[in-house]
Amino acid sequence: MKILVTGAEGFVGKNLVENLKNIRDGKNRTRPILYVEEIYEYDRNNSPDDLERFCSDCDFVFHLAGVNRPKDPTEFREGNYGFASTLLDTLKRNGNTCPVMLSSSLQATLAGRFGTSEYGLSKRDGEELFFHYEEETGATVYVYRFPNLVGKWVRPNYNSAVGTFCHNIANDLPIVVNDPTVDLELLFIDDLLEEMYDAMEGHPHRADYPEDGSYIEEVRYDGLTPRPAVDGRYCYAPITHKATLGRIVELLRCFHDQPNNLIMPKISSGSFEKKLYSMYLSYLPKEKVAFDLKMNVDERGSFTELLKTIDHGQFSVNISKPGITKGQHWHNSKWEIFIVVSGHGLIRERKIGTDTIMEFEVSGEHLQAVHMLPGYTHSITNLSKKENLVTLMWANEIFDSDHPDTFGAQV
Repeated sequence: MKILVTGAEGFVGKNLVENLKNIRDGKNRTRPILYVEEIYEYDRNNSPDDLERFCSDCDFVFHLAGVNRPKDPTEFREGNYGFASTLLDTLKRNGNTCPVMLSSSLQATLAGRFGTSEYGLSKRDGEELFFHYEEETGATVYVYRFPNLVGKWVRPNYNSAVGTFCHNIANDLPIVVNDPTVDLELLFIDDLLEEMYDAMEGHPHRADYPEDGSYIEEVRYDGLTPRPAVDGRYCYAPITHKATLGRIVELLRCFHDQPNNLIMPKISSGSFEKKLYSMYLSYLPKEKVAFDLKMNVDERGSFTELLKTIDHGQFSVNISKPGITKGQHWHNSKWEIFIVVSGHGLIRERKIGTDTIMEFEVSGEHLQAVHMLPGYTHSITNLSKKENLVTLMWANEIFDSDHPDTFGAQV
């Protein structure tokens, strides 16, 4: 399959092109039925001859080019309607009726606050142009009305408040939030890419947009919410997230503080928090990509906390000098796992109230995870006379100095 991407240098275009390359080069194998042979990247720097050649040869078109922040509002129509017309005319001239995807916007619904949007009007005109093209040529057209698009590579201080917040907070710049209660519907780029693959495979998610105030099966629609329908006129990406500006900023502040407090917030698979954190990290300046950790150093070696989680404990690294023994304590309910990654050592555990001792000889040459059992006093000794013993430690809870659950006792 040969893919034409217009607007290839934009936010969505760059993400799409780079990920199509992963499919083309066999690096992404999650879509085994997709075969990408060629990717035609079209943007402002390309010539009309390029467009002619691409349109004569492509098997699928992603039309992502458009205007959303012009100096003159009249540019909306030229950018969102004029070039779309040129693209479709070029396809027709070459007799190419391959599927075409159009990137439109929820503003095209002209519902609610979008009722007088010049941008929305230009997008709606563009949609109708594509639907007319479908009727005229028989080509398959996929028209998507996107909410706020977010993710890595969003241009800050342009048309995305979330992108601006990520950039400014990551770079210690001020932000302005006029109303933290404002709700946003966010479509992250990775979720959009999956839907675009679905469209390439010929099974996009289809929907209608019932008018504001209409009821269908006792559900009231607002004009902006897609209603899934197998024969729907439009297409939509099914995975979006809603959050207030206040919640978004709260999370970004939390992400910003993580290198200082080492606390990683709850980030479950597929969650809004996970996706927003990934986006935030993409804006970190070089001087923040690496950050120092506090090493607690004494004559025995060092102990350094690496990472703390809200509900999955904390990670630390312990370095013991030759011949040194550390630990000699036990816990009631806390448990730990020790993994020696370098050196040669001995882990000993004794059940409180007994004389029975378990011993585990450990080495970085043969990685093992050893449980420190609740109710067992335990120690770790560096058996080497020359090398440090380096141990990765995980505890099931963050250390609480007010309730440490740690009691000294010799093994």
